Amino acid sequence: MTPEQLLREGLAVYGLPADAAAIEGLEEFSRRLLERNQVMNLTAITDPCDVAALHLLDCAYLLTAADFRGKSVVDVGTGAGFPGMPLRILEPNFDLTLLDSLGKRVDFLRETADAMGLRRVRCVHARAEEFARKHREQFDIATSRAVAQLNVLCELTLPLVKVGGVFLAMKSVESDPELQEARSAIAQLGGAVEDVTDYTIPGTEVTHRVVRIRKERPTPAGFPRAFARIKKAPLR
Repeated sequence: MTPEQLLREGLAVYGLPADAAAIEGLEEFSRRLLERNQVMNLTAITDPCDVAALHLLDCAYLLTAADFRGKSVVDVGTGAGFPGMPLRILEPNFDLTLLDSLGKRVDFLRETADAMGLRRVRCVHARAEEFARKHREQFDIATSRAVAQLNVLCELTLPLVKVGGVFLAMKSVESDPELQEARSAIAQLGGAVEDVTDYTIPGTEVTHRVVRIRKERPTPAGFPRAFARIKKAPLR
């Protein structure tokens, strides 16, 4: 099966539009990603079909987990643009901030968004805890596919989310202990776990998880702490 077929059939499984422009956009992003990956480390997945399934379709699932239309969205620790870029290609009607601490990745994303004509995309080179000082509770939705433990991710991310907004954390299906350990931290940061959804990526046997955390109260002013402090003493 070609990447195009994987994308078309996978999006149909999700019930998402699979028009020619969307498929072409995803394939172009994949090509640009793999081309730049030859000179810098963006992804360990290099087969175009695997990129289509394990990156693009994996991220696209989030569009079934929340309504992004008209929202302000921040993708924390976006790396090579996941999940933010596939979401933006598939749904043009929201404002996206791609946030990462590595300047070279941010440069790649900025160049790619410009070259592809993607509008309403802001690429920011900053650490999340520093970015939160000036952008506290400004976003309707936060996303993250970062590998940090959930209690750490929540301290970096929930301060950015408006009261009433959501944080969509992409995690492993083996994250039950991690989730249980993070519940107290989530409550301290003003959030609550709303639901946990497991899904299988179409065309694969890979199952992943989305943890939806609702922001119920303002995050106390002391959070997020400096990253060295977060790392040394994660919230319990």
